[in-house]
Amino acid sequence: MSERPQAPHQMKIVLFQPEIPGNTGTIGRTCVGLDMELILIRPYGFELSEKSVRRAGLDYWKCVRLTEYDDWEAFIAARKPRADQLFLFENDRAQSAYEVEFPPDAYLVFGRETTGLSPEIIAAHEDRLVSLPMYSPHIRSLNLANIACAAAYQALRSHALA
Repeated sequence: MSERPQAPHQMKIVLFQPEIPGNTGTIGRTCVGLDMELILIRPYGFELSEKSVRRAGLDYWKCVRLTEYDDWEAFIAARKPRADQLFLFENDRAQSAYEVEFPPDAYLVFGRETTGLSPEIIAAHEDRLVSLPMYSPHIRSLNLANIACAAAYQALRSHALA
């Protein structure tokens, strides 16, 4: 069996006030597979100890590099991300994730499943909003775990090893 390559990045996925434990577990599993840190910002709509988080993350949940913050301000104060590191995913934004160059230390930020990011966060980072395109008029949004996975792979495209 060949050795797996080292991750050519230090990207992180940030979930702002996630509400559905299965999505968080699935995103955690994606983070393990892509060697990304998972950052969760409270409050959550569930307990991290819930079986549904672990079930979605399978036996990989114990391998998630997890960091938690009490709120958005605590995250910003602790991490001090540069503006060019932040990519806030929202539906129907003018800038497509296909047009963005993601640095290897990007923070991919996703909001609540039902309401997205807060208006204050959006207003403060209007130039950092991106979306994944949806072409059908019959759909409002995709599942958060699917969007996070697709966005993570898209962000990694320019940093992947051959």
